Amino acid sequence: MMWDLQKLFIRHAREIDRFLRRRGHNAETAADITQDTFLRVLAAPPGEARTNHNPKAYLYQVSRSLSINHLRRESLIQTIDLDEAGAIADPSPSAERIVYSRQYLAQTRKALAELPDRTRIAFEMHRLGDKTIQEVADELGVSTSRAWKLIRNGYRHLLTRVDDF
Repeated sequence: MMWDLQKLFIRHAREIDRFLRRRGHNAETAADITQDTFLRVLAAPPGEARTNHNPKAYLYQVSRSLSINHLRRESLIQTIDLDEAGAIADPSPSAERIVYSRQYLAQTRKALAELPDRTRIAFEMHRLGDKTIQEVADELGVSTSRAWKLIRNGYRHLLTRVDDF
């Protein structure tokens, strides 16, 4: 027995979709199960012993079985609303993140200690003290270009000495 699945799809897909929605599925799930119904029939058509078989009834039987299987799976899986997930997630950092941050901080402190005093002070004033390059230059009594060079040298030194894990 050979069924023309294209004609069957055109004729019955909307009906099966409505049938699945009446069974409580949303539009997206109903569309997925409808498609799966026709894929299932394409992959495993009914046996040859059923010569007087009703294709529409068979499609409904397959879609009903897939619907039941879907509902069973959904009942086993615990789902959570994404808006509620933020309240459940632990905001504290993981143990690995804490260890990484401590190692990174230790390397940064060591690299800062290796800098010449004027370079370290200029870098700390600009990066940690939120001072502009002009303010750093004024406080250190150097030109703006010299202050920029000191800060840049501090950045370069840190980039070469601090590992990026």
